[in-house]
Amino acid sequence: MSNVMKAVRLHGFGGPEMLKYEDAPQPEPQAGEVLVRVHAIGVNPPDWYLREGYKMLPSEWQPQVSFPIIPGTDISGTVEAVADDVRAFKTGDEVYAMVRFPAGLAGKSSAYAEYVAVPATELALKPAGIDPAHAAAAPMSLLTAWQFLIDLGHNEPNPLQAQPHVPVPIAGKTVLVNGAAGGVGHLLVQLAKWRGAHVIAVASGRNEAFLRELGADVFIDYAKTAAEDVVRDLDLVVDAVGGPETGRFLPTLKRGGALFPIFPLGFDGREESKRLGVTVSTTQVRSNGLQLASVAPLLDSGTIRVAIDSRFPLAEARKAHERAAGGHIRGKIVLTVD
Repeated sequence: MSNVMKAVRLHGFGGPEMLKYEDAPQPEPQAGEVLVRVHAIGVNPPDWYLREGYKMLPSEWQPQVSFPIIPGTDISGTVEAVADDVRAFKTGDEVYAMVRFPAGLAGKSSAYAEYVAVPATELALKPAGIDPAHAAAAPMSLLTAWQFLIDLGHNEPNPLQAQPHVPVPIAGKTVLVNGAAGGVGHLLVQLAKWRGAHVIAVASGRNEAFLRELGADVFIDYAKTAAEDVVRDLDLVVDAVGGPETGRFLPTLKRGGALFPIFPLGFDGREESKRLGVTVSTTQVRSNGLQLASVAPLLDSGTIRVAIDSRFPLAEARKAHERAAGGHIRGKIVLTVD
C-alpha cells in the first residue's frame, strides 16, 4: 500500500481558491483507529469556516492551526485496515462517520482525502439501503438534528450555556423548522414528523413540494411571509439558520415552549425568554458512532432521506465551496472519490 494519497489541503486561510488538490502523506491507524478508503465526503459549514479561519468566532475560540491541513469531517468508505485493538470493524466493511468533531476543529479531521484514520468509536456500518454519496452526506447534519431533537448522547459542557441541552417531547406538538430545506433543516423536518409532531416548514418557495414530500404539514415561503408574523402558540421552534435574528421566534412560542437555535452566535435572548416563560437551548454536535448506528435503520428503510444538492469530484472541492457560497442549498453537497 502506497504511503502517498491524493487530498485537498489548505496552506493558508482564504477563499475557495485556497483548496489545493495534491499529494499528501497517507495516514496510518493508531491505537483505537480504523483506516478507511474514502468513497464520498459530505461538505458542511465548518469546512468553509475552517477555510476562512473561523472568522465568526471570538478570537479566544479560534483554533490554532498548523498548515498544511486537510479540511472536512464526513465520510463514507471501506475499511482498509484496523489497529490491533479494534474488534468492532474488519477489513472490507462499508462504513460512515463524522470524524473528530469538534475535537478536530483545527483541521485534524482530515476528510477531504482518499484515506482517513477514524477513531472506531466514531464509526458505524453504512446503511445498506443507501449509496456512499448519501451516506457521506448524512453524518454531521443528521447527528446535529438527532442531538438537538432526539437524544443529546454526551455530557460535554457547552461553552454557550451553563445547562446541558435537553430535547423536549414533540409527539402531538407543533414544531416549526426554520431553514427547513437545508442540510440540517430537511432532516429536522423528517425526524420531527417521525416522532409524531405537526411540522411547519419555513424555506424559499421553490422548496415547497420538496418539503411537503418529506412530511411538512404547513409550508411558509419566507420571501412572501415572515413566519413570526403569522404563527403563534408553537411548542418548539428549531432555527437551523440561527444567528442574531433568531430571537424573532420567541413571541411565536406558547408559555413553556422552547427555541433551539442551531447556530446561536450573536443572539442573547435570556431576558426576553424568561419574561415569556420559554426555554432557549443549544448544543454543539459531537461525533458519535453509536448514534450513527442507531439511526442507520431509518436511512436503510427510507424513513429518513438525505437529499443531495450537488456532487463534485474531490479534485474540484473548490467548485463545491463556490456552490456553498452561492447559498440556497437543498440538502447536502457531496465530494466523490474515484
